[in-house]
Amino acid sequence: MQGWDNAPTEIWFNSFKNERVHGWRFATREQMTATAFEYIEEFYNRKWLHSTLGYKPPVLFLEDWLTAQQMEKQVA
Repeated sequence: MQGWDNAPTEIWFNSFKNERVHGWRFATREQMTATAFEYIEEFYNRKWLHSTLGYKPPVLFLEDWLTAQQMEKQVA
């Protein structure tokens, strides 16, 4: 299934382009970098609910997973 290899990345870039950069002109590379950083760190990782993660943002999903791992170690 060769077409599925890049599907998650292509979906992410499509969302990024549509939600943050479509129609924008950046004067400098630094402006584009700051926009990308803001989208990834402040919106995508912390606010955007991901259906594959139980409708949690990645940061919260990771925190919950780490907590569960710690609890498993304590039980074992």
